Amino acid sequence: MRRDILNWLEEYNSKLVDVHTAIENIKSGNRVVFEHACGEPKYLIDNLVENYKNLENVEIVHMVPMGSAKYCDEGMEKHFKHNGFFLGSNTKKAVHEGRADFTPSFFFEIPKLFRTKMPIDVVLVQVSKPDDFGYVSLGISVDYTKSACENAKIVIAQVNKYMPRTMGESFIHISDIDYIVEYDEPIYTLPRPNIGDVEMKIGKYCSTLIEDGDTLQLGIGAIPDAVLSFLDDKKDLGIHSEMFADGVIDLVKKGVITNKCKNLYKGKMVATFLMGTRELYDFVNDNPMVQMMPVDYVNNPCIIMQEDNLVSINSCVQVDLMGQVASESIGKNQISGVGGQVDFIRGASMAKNGRSIIAMPSTVKGKTSKIVACLDEGAAVTTSRNDVDYIVTEYGIAELKGKTLRQRSEALIRIAHPDFRDELIKAHNMKFNDELKI
Repeated sequence: MRRDILNWLEEYNSKLVDVHTAIENIKSGNRVVFEHACGEPKYLIDNLVENYKNLENVEIVHMVPMGSAKYCDEGMEKHFKHNGFFLGSNTKKAVHEGRADFTPSFFFEIPKLFRTKMPIDVVLVQVSKPDDFGYVSLGISVDYTKSACENAKIVIAQVNKYMPRTMGESFIHISDIDYIVEYDEPIYTLPRPNIGDVEMKIGKYCSTLIEDGDTLQLGIGAIPDAVLSFLDDKKDLGIHSEMFADGVIDLVKKGVITNKCKNLYKGKMVATFLMGTRELYDFVNDNPMVQMMPVDYVNNPCIIMQEDNLVSINSCVQVDLMGQVASESIGKNQISGVGGQVDFIRGASMAKNGRSIIAMPSTVKGKTSKIVACLDEGAAVTTSRNDVDYIVTEYGIAELKGKTLRQRSEALIRIAHPDFRDELIKAHNMKFNDELKI
């Protein structure tokens, strides 16, 4: 045992370099993948951007951005070309202006793309300190990051004491890392969201669709946390979700989330990435109750469908009166990505007693209705009308599965904001030669 420990330590030390030496391995024309979301290795990325004068046409690939994304700044396009699977506030402007690109993909298929159509030159990751056997953990971002490490020609890892050591399939061995940079810095966190009256009403309606023993998929933000706040009286809930945030911890502590009724990983919460406060990261550190798995497992509809009583809760930008859901663009402008929404809606629809919910405020800050006669011109349909199950706003629940177009339209108008119902009724009546009154 002692000899094995010494062997990996020798290899570890042989790969230990300063950040400049590591970054110099990125060459012009390379495709570089970043670890996802709050797992983003800020120190490595900042040093890559600082080296921009020595680089041309470096393709930077990732999903949710958390850093400043200076590689997307005006004037950087000669040096860096961002290619996003999911856009954020720091990357979408460059895409709108043609200085960056967007690649549509279901979340669960991204690892397959890295194995086939999008070969990776370099991956930049952030990992925990090694254990006694030379394994480091990808911590809060396993998702596509694990696949990127397995398929990249060069793996550069920032070893950071602040990255939690998560269980599941989050581990890689230092023998699979090419360059190691030690740098401790707090990883990205997200504060708990403020939950307003609208979100609380939506959360209460959603909670009525959740039964004892259900397994939940939740996103991040005020609505998922509002839903969780109404589940104290439920029993033996489970988690199989692309991610979860701090609200889940409260229900674990109260004994509401036990994962006892799950078919897969009974007794465990399964996720592929995490975003939240430091409290969340401390909770998952060395916690065998939490299993972090690659996204081509967690989000695979063929896996999700095996989880009986799976309830999927997501949000969107717009819903039209046919039930088409736009979640990633405002008209022609791409603002985010499909993420795992369709992965889980499809999986839930195939699961025994599965249910999918699209939950959203009825308006954008009271000014624009999110329920519309027609989606904005150019908007991408994220979830088709054939997949939609429930739509929930602060005004109620519209059940769409098995309903005619006329019935869908009526149900959606009833949960629209009252200020916009008249114009929706007018559109409905013109389309169906009807005299609907609400």
